[in-house]
Amino acid sequence: QLQVSRTAVWKAVAALRALGVRIDSVSRRGYRADPPYAPLSQAHIVEALPREVRARLRAGHVWWSTDSTNARLLAAAPPDPGQFDFGLAEHQSAGRGRRGRRWFAVPGSALCLSVGWQYGALPVGAGALSLAVGVGLWRVCRRFGLQAVQLKWPNDLVIGKRKLCGVLLELRAESAGAAQVVVGIGLNVRLDPTVRAEIAAAGTDCIDLHEAGLGAVDRNAWAAAVIAETVAALQTFAAQGFSPFAADWRAADALEGRAVTVHGVSGAIVGHACGIDADGALCVSTAGGVQRFTAGDVSVRSQP
Repeated sequence: QLQVSRTAVWKAVAALRALGVRIDSVSRRGYRADPPYAPLSQAHIVEALPREVRARLRAGHVWWSTDSTNARLLAAAPPDPGQFDFGLAEHQSAGRGRRGRRWFAVPGSALCLSVGWQYGALPVGAGALSLAVGVGLWRVCRRFGLQAVQLKWPNDLVIGKRKLCGVLLELRAESAGAAQVVVGIGLNVRLDPTVRAEIAAAGTDCIDLHEAGLGAVDRNAWAAAVIAETVAALQTFAAQGFSPFAADWRAADALEGRAVTVHGVSGAIVGHACGIDADGALCVSTAGGVQRFTAGDVSVRSQP
């Protein structure tokens, strides 16, 4: 059926295994992925976008392998204001998270996607934009039946203390001019045990949609919903700032009232998280009073 030799199939299977895909083989019958997964499809994703979102799409890509979906969109000419691009990859050789961390995923196990957007001028309070994107992702999860998910400042989605999804927002702005935004999203769907061990060794306890109880996941449907909600968040933020997202953020806040340590360039600050302010900054009650932190180059760890 494939019109290729058995040797060619064997080489393709070997290449998949080298990327971490588990392949079940039965002599004289063939091969199959274990667990099975449906490949990402640009056509299926575009078709599943709401009509008003699809009308704003300039270009959508699904790559088998790339260095980083964020890097690909950042290297391209930005779309006109009001339009967007998206890119997904089954495999990233240099997938990235916040603060230069590596993002781990093998083909079929996750959603690794980016949305490219351009503002005519940088919105006021742009430091909270990544929080607004996080709220959009939280809304998607709840719409698909995942009620236990919470938001860990600034934009991680967690269940308990285990990470389900991360966001990397990259911004290039001209002085008093246009601002290019690329939102990178990594969502764990069904991680291989080997990858889980690599993530744990890097210091993160993770969870995926399958373990969270969703069973079989249509990654194309999830991709379309994530893209649509991200585009809506980018639009809404430009018009109204963070205020339309604040109530949902507070309802989903995973750190509220917890003992936390905030690590930044000036060292570690210990205190108790006391929510966010109107600009999306994290507020921490310390021995010296309440301190606020913006979503720049800081990380937060909650204590047991």
